[in-house]
Amino acid sequence: MSITVRTLWEEGAEKLSLSIIVGEGNLDRKLAETAMNRPGLALTGFFQYFANQRMQIFGLAEFTYLKSLSQTEKMKRLKELFDQQIPGIVITRNRKAPKEILELAEQYKVPVLRTPMVTMNFVNECTVLLEKLTAPYERVQGTTMELMGIGVLIRGKPGIGKSETALSLIERGHSLVSDDVTESRLTSRGRIVCWASEVTRYHMEIRGLGIIHVPSLFGVAAIRRQTELDLVVNLTKPTGNEDRTGVYPETVSILGVDVPSITLPVRSGRDMANIVEVAALNQKLKELGHDAAKELDDKIINRLTKGRVKHG
Repeated sequence: MSITVRTLWEEGAEKLSLSIIVGEGNLDRKLAETAMNRPGLALTGFFQYFANQRMQIFGLAEFTYLKSLSQTEKMKRLKELFDQQIPGIVITRNRKAPKEILELAEQYKVPVLRTPMVTMNFVNECTVLLEKLTAPYERVQGTTMELMGIGVLIRGKPGIGKSETALSLIERGHSLVSDDVTESRLTSRGRIVCWASEVTRYHMEIRGLGIIHVPSLFGVAAIRRQTELDLVVNLTKPTGNEDRTGVYPETVSILGVDVPSITLPVRSGRDMANIVEVAALNQKLKELGHDAAKELDDKIINRLTKGRVKHG
């Protein structure tokens, strides 16, 4: 998925302190890659493997090198750079743009931006921002909690008790990420990150009580801005056919990732918060290689197998 220089400027104007020097009408040039590029080698005339689809970052090293060139050579090298159809340029440390860059930017219709940030910091933060903007995204129904570092998405039909279960977990010392609706995106590591929308963040709706502000009632330790998703818990009405062993694990696909999933029947008097807490800890043990259901199943099979051998 590609984005434009306009997207980078709109999202980074505040976060990265970006401003436009020239090319405000040319911001729709596409950025095909999320990484940044410092054109040091390109300025020497070496264009093999040149990343021309990335934003070009001019920092102290680039300006120092340009100053060492004659006026004719400087213009020649910069023209060769612009001939590569670069999407845009960012000048760091609030440096003044050389008139040669401004002239060529106008000629080639390339936007030039500026930031007061140090080059290395800008490259790192801008890359993270672009990865977030281009990452696959999905909005899912459910309440997300973090239990001792374990991200749990609680799902179920309206009125089943998602928020009430989450409230009980908060009282036990765990943290709310989002209530009822969860935003999620896929990271470059293949993990799913969940968070709440700006509007509803840190708030919960409790039927019969209304809207509450979680940190005001339970403190800042009761909230998390985001968490990686480890487990999906589906709350349902009892059917009598629930899994009693857990030998055959279930998964649910979110953003193309198969996330471990369990289904818990909600019955009157059943402490759902306690069960969700145990389910989360059990999932963590599975990730560490300790699967209680599988171990018990293996023991039973071994015992039965030995029994057949003796009788045989």
